[in-house]
Amino acid sequence: MRLDAAFGVVTDLRLGFVGGLWPTIIAIWHVPSLLFQPLEISRIFMSHVWDLYGDSADEAGRAVKNGLITPHAYGVVLDLGAGHGHTINYLDHSRVTKYVAVEPNVHMHAKLRRTASAAGYNEDAGTLLILPCGAENISTILSYLPAPHPPVDTLISVLTLCSIPSPQSTISSLVTEVLKPGGQMLFYEHVLSEREDVVWWQRFWTPLWGIVFDGCRLDRPSHRWIEDVGGWEGETGECLFWHRVGRLVKA
Repeated sequence: MRLDAAFGVVTDLRLGFVGGLWPTIIAIWHVPSLLFQPLEISRIFMSHVWDLYGDSADEAGRAVKNGLITPHAYGVVLDLGAGHGHTINYLDHSRVTKYVAVEPNVHMHAKLRRTASAAGYNEDAGTLLILPCGAENISTILSYLPAPHPPVDTLISVLTLCSIPSPQSTISSLVTEVLKPGGQMLFYEHVLSEREDVVWWQRFWTPLWGIVFDGCRLDRPSHRWIEDVGGWEGETGECLFWHRVGRLVKA
């Protein structure tokens, strides 16, 4: 792998670290007790990092998401790791009855709520539900959704499986317990490359990358864990962010 490609992440790491560090220091200055809450510090840091990267990450995947989400999402939609709600802008409001955002970082909720409101989804009308938990918290997710279960028509994961705990068991539980029979999973993730030279660098950078980007891993073979999904597309060549996209319909 060429060194310019292998070290291409350095700029992102530097900008992410610098962009998130100062606002986090200010937050700790105002609330010193945060020093004893490392998870909260991480979430504050990531909320500022995503302020820098969220829009550009969305733009980079716009064409893929227009082809994956817009024509397929319907009914009750559960969005894993919703962030600032970029997925909302790809939903066809005439086909989606409720948008459920799973986002454990509460510092992102205000912007997420504004994005949803602008698209016509709001809590008062019952068309919006924001859950302050992770994708792995299956019982919590189900407790917020009405019976009968499984309750979800469309499960969406965009750049999320790279950071959730126990991804294999979480994927299995979500599909089994949360997704209706006949429902679908729409998936767009960066995954482990098929090139051994690229894999080496993905694994080299992952520990540092995960610190700056809230546990995100460059080396997860998420596409293999849901290999029954059809219609894969993705990049080839020297790219540390190797993507796969697909649609799985539950039997």
